[in-house]
Amino acid sequence: MKEITLEAKIENVDKVIEFVNEELDALGCQSKTKIEINVAIDEIFANIANYAYNPNIGKATVQVDASDDKKSIIITFIDEGVPFDPLIKKDPNVSLSVEERDIGGLGIFIVKKTMDKVEYEYKENQNILKITKRINI
Repeated sequence: MKEITLEAKIENVDKVIEFVNEELDALGCQSKTKIEINVAIDEIFANIANYAYNPNIGKATVQVDASDDKKSIIITFIDEGVPFDPLIKKDPNVSLSVEERDIGGLGIFIVKKTMDKVEYEYKENQNILKITKRINI
């Protein structure tokens, strides 16, 4: 497993994506899958940066690991910000127009739809969000 810890700031999203992409490239990940993973990283890390420590800035750790068979990638986001389980929020009704929909929730909805598995737990004063995606189908 590889990990990076950095300040949870929007300007660090690109560093996280670059860090994860190094592993994806080493595993031969397909471009379409890489794009889906990058969108998920952007959404999750941006949410940590915007909400976990607001108005302060804290640290976030991102861990990257391949499954034993090297066919899936597991990315774990860890922060010590305000406890928040993004998976309990009701999915937005995407059949409604933008004007009719409630604000918020679309990003995590996209993450849940594009990743194979999304898990959350709050443990030892840490938010732990784990996403898993098959990369070699």
